[in-house]
Order: sequence, then C-alpha cells, then structure tokens
Amino acid sequence: MIDCKKCVCTMNNSGPSTRRDCSIFFVSLLFFSLQALFPVSVSAAKIFVPQDDEQTDHLRAYGLAYHVLQKEGIDVDWLLNYRCGSFMTDDLPGIRDRARELGVKIELISEADAAGIYAKIEDENMERVILEKAPKIAVYSPDYAEPWDDAVTLVLNYAQVPFEEFYDKEVLEGKLTKYDWIHLHHEDFTGQYGKFYSSFRFADWYRKQVNRAQLDAQKFGYSKVSQLKLAVARTIKKFVLDGGFLFAMCSACDSLDVALSANGTDIISSELDGDPADSQFESKLDFSNCLAFRNFKILTDPNVYEFSDIDVSNNYMGDPGTFKLFDFSAKVDPIPTMLTQNHRNVIEGFFGQTTAFRKSLVKPSITILGENNDGISVKYLRGDLGKGCFCFYAGHDPADVSHIVGEGPTQLELHKNSPGYRLILNNILFPAAKKKERKT
Repeated sequence: MIDCKKCVCTMNNSGPSTRRDCSIFFVSLLFFSLQALFPVSVSAAKIFVPQDDEQTDHLRAYGLAYHVLQKEGIDVDWLLNYRCGSFMTDDLPGIRDRARELGVKIELISEADAAGIYAKIEDENMERVILEKAPKIAVYSPDYAEPWDDAVTLVLNYAQVPFEEFYDKEVLEGKLTKYDWIHLHHEDFTGQYGKFYSSFRFADWYRKQVNRAQLDAQKFGYSKVSQLKLAVARTIKKFVLDGGFLFAMCSACDSLDVALSANGTDIISSELDGDPADSQFESKLDFSNCLAFRNFKILTDPNVYEFSDIDVSNNYMGDPGTFKLFDFSAKVDPIPTMLTQNHRNVIEGFFGQTTAFRKSLVKPSITILGENNDGISVKYLRGDLGKGCFCFYAGHDPADVSHIVGEGPTQLELHKNSPGYRLILNNILFPAAKKKERKT
C-alpha cells in the first residue's frame, strides 16, 4: 500500500502544495491504470459501411445491413451512388460486434461527418434511401436440391441472411402471402424436366426426378407435370400482382414466361409427356400473359437444350464476355439505381441454361439494367406488374463461368467481393426500402 506522507517527505519537504501535487499525481496514475484495465469505448454518432474498394467483404456487408434491420430494430441508410452504394446507421455496440464477426469493414464517424455526407448526396447524383424493415425471404427449391446449386441460396447462406424454402405444395396451399420476396432459380415451369432429356435421360438422378414430378402432379390432381407447373406459375404471377417482389435467375426466367404464354396449350413432345404437342400451338400463344418477354419462338425438340429463342446462347463454350450496368438518376429512378449499386460497372459474364435474354424479345415496358457486350442481348432486367415488381438475372453462377451438372460448390469465401453476386443482394434489400422513398 502506498504511504502518501512518506512519499511526499521523500520527494520534497517543501510543504502543503507538494503534498497536493503528489495526491493529484497518484489519482491520475490510478485513473490511467483503471483505464488500461477497463478501456472505455470511443463513442461515435454513426457507423458507416463502405461498399467501394475499401470494403473487405462486400457480400457480408449486406448481411450486416439485414442484421441491423432484423435484430437491432433500427433503420439503415442506403446511400445510393455514394461510395458504390454504402450503408450508414446509428452506432450501437451490437452492430460493431456483428461487423467484427462477419469480417465487414466499418468506419466510425461523427454527426458532423454524417451531415457532410448527406449534404454531398443532396447536391449530386445520389440519394439516401431509408431501409426500415427486414423483408421475409423465401427460395423456391425442391428438397432434393443441393444447397450450393443455387446462386441465391449460396449467397444468402454466406452473407448469413435468414430465409425459408418452399416448393409446389406451399405455392398451391397459398403460403406465398407469408413472404415479401421470393426467388426462383433453374426451375422448369413448362413441365419438360429441365430439357435434360438428350444428355441425362438414362441417368438415375434424372429418372428419379421425373418419377417424383409425375407423382407430385397426380397427388395434386393433375394428369401432367406441365399442368401442375402452370398452376404454380400462375400463382407466382399473382404473388407479384398482389404486391410481392420476385427475383429469378437462369432458366426460371424464360421457362416461366413460356409456360404462361402457352397457358395450357400442349407444347411438349411425346418423348416427354406421352403425346405430341398441339400442331397449332404457335397461333395459340398469348404473350400478354408474360412478365418480361414477347414474340418468342418455343423450341419443342426434346434434344435441344432450350425452351425458346429468348436465350441467346447456352453452349458453355468460349468466352461469355462481359456485361455493363446502366447508370440511372438516383433521385429520379431510385429503384433501378438500388438494383445496380456496385463497385464495378463492367462485370464478367457467366453461362447458364439461360445465359442471356435476346433484347429484341424484351417487352418495351421493361427496364434494362445490364446489357451484354454482344449488342444483341441483356443480362439483367426489371419490370413492374400490378402492385409488385420482378427482376430477372440470366446465368447460373456469377462466380463460376460455366457451372455444369454435378460440379462441386462455389466457395464464396474466395469471391467475397464479387460484383456479380452483389446484384443478387441488392434485390434482397430492395423490399426493405421505406415506401415513400420509392418512385417509379
């Protein structure tokens, strides 16, 4: 124990002032010792999450934003066109901890710094969109699907964004109303079993899926798989009409519109459903039923790995090229601006059963978000339907140029800054935007 008197006498015998100085010295020493043992957290007004090249993990930054909405229960500012679509929210210890867990870079800034950011946004082609509620997310997926065989499932798991899975049973039972946002991947809504007949008709996995699909159709009271899938497609369309948000990739995009255009007319060859296609099916197509495409030609040959001529190429060979994101006015067109936020404007292409959408077949009401460098096709588009909206993104896996059947999983830890995957995650946050901020 320190003897203050003894210390004072030893150090200096000059009297009371020295004793007072010594007391101050030891109080200060005690304060700094306690501060070293129990450090005080530096307070800040805001947590800023950069989404430019300073970010260590662009994908999990979306997971952090979702966490703030869902677990912390506070709003997130999505700063459109400011440092590539960065996020900002109030400073809370739980957010700092979560960012550390996810490996997401954050910056602690003052109220004055935040005010400066808002001022810059007000003056330039930028916009502040308030995210206020974590959307309920679901993925349309059969229970036999591998979790890595769907880019959206893969990135939601990686970013640690919670979601549910559903399939035909849940659709037909009216359970889509539970969700704000649903995703469809490489599903075949025409009932042709993915058009894998030529390559895989003798494979065990293909035969099992065909048998299961046929049993499911019978269980729900349909004589053909195509009839079951049409009922599902119509219900998904109604989900959008009633105000839902739909995101589809790969063959789900064009097979959905092909099924809706046929509207019950038989477009399937006898090899696949036991009877020939309607000889007059082309004259019976109704493109007004479609979400995004029109005037396309349906390809009925079971040996052709295509549903229609909507897709420009699916040969999985050569160079898929690149696609360029369009620039939008953040204040005038905040929706397409939200959906295209990225740290890259030109993105590497990737194949899929539906690799790219033929531009001449896209409805004029559709907004093209990303166009391929071939001059004839688009990669990324959106549209409004009733009270809701949809977004189609061609290709299978943004981090795997030519993902094929049976290939192993993509390791997103190696692609945590993928601009192609960022486009998917833009879509999951879009429904969280405060309604008064949305403009059409």
